[in-house]
Amino acid sequence: MKDLSSFPIMARWPVKDPSVLQLYSYPTPNGVKASIMLEETGLPYEAHLVTLADSDVKSPEFLSLNPNNKIPAIIDPNGPDGQSIGLFESGAILLYLADKTGQFIGQTAGDKHRITQWLMFQMGGVGPMFGQLGYFHKFAGNQIEDPRPRERYINEAKRLLNVLNTQLADQDWIAGEYSIADMALAPWLNALEYYGTKDLVEWDSYSNLTAYLDRFMDRPAVQRGKLIPAQS
Repeated sequence: MKDLSSFPIMARWPVKDPSVLQLYSYPTPNGVKASIMLEETGLPYEAHLVTLADSDVKSPEFLSLNPNNKIPAIIDPNGPDGQSIGLFESGAILLYLADKTGQFIGQTAGDKHRITQWLMFQMGGVGPMFGQLGYFHKFAGNQIEDPRPRERYINEAKRLLNVLNTQLADQDWIAGEYSIADMALAPWLNALEYYGTKDLVEWDSYSNLTAYLDRFMDRPAVQRGKLIPAQS
């Protein structure tokens, strides 16, 4: 039996089976990247609900696993060289799980690099820009009278959407085959509905993207993963 007692997070979120991978997350666009990947690969795991409240993400137990106080994070008791490993950052988790299973990362070294570049495109562009758009439209930022911040993120979101729409002109998936890049990108596209910004960015004008998101959301693993961890 694996011993995970060296991870302080266990005191707050106890495990049932320490031999399987442990996921600490919440069903946000970043959080579901990990749960969808786990559902796609079929790896056994336990999901622990970590809310976005400071009492959870800023608790000493969670900070011991992710000092940046953001979900998701994982502990794999069956890590490299048979040692347990804890990881945070959704992109790093996707890459780790892809390397661990040999799935959704392409067939060749060239494939891996092409997939990774689109993963980085999401991490450095789509996620931060869409998140700021949501902040300035739906959340506290919408109280700011100066229109420039909101306009900046609307325009940048449109630019990024156009890049993706062009990339999908003659293929079903962003890097040619279904991969971790899609698991990173599509949840953020889906978040435009939650933010109420589809009309602002003229979502319906990106026909390749609308079809792409439908394909992604129709996958059984995505349907399961988008609801994990379950909320009480």
